[in-house]
Amino acid sequence: MTWMAWTPITAAFFSCIILTLIGMGIWQAVSPTVPRRGFLPLETTRGDRLFISLLGAAYIHLGWLAFTDAALWIGSIIALVWLLVVMRWG
Repeated sequence: MTWMAWTPITAAFFSCIILTLIGMGIWQAVSPTVPRRGFLPLETTRGDRLFISLLGAAYIHLGWLAFTDAALWIGSIIALVWLLVVMRWG
């Protein structure tokens, strides 16, 4: 793993992704998802909405870095709100 610069922040990020995937797998085993329509223009499952949320969070962070010099944690809060909105109403 020497090819990647592992910092505590990098390790925490990947740990959170792994824990999220494990949690979603357990949730799926306990309560199978039913595809539904929300404000997104397609039927989605919980996993679909998680994936769309993660993509959106990546674009929110990239846009934040490109267009503002403000602290990145503000962009992270916006991405978290996006995740909650998509998971609930997407």
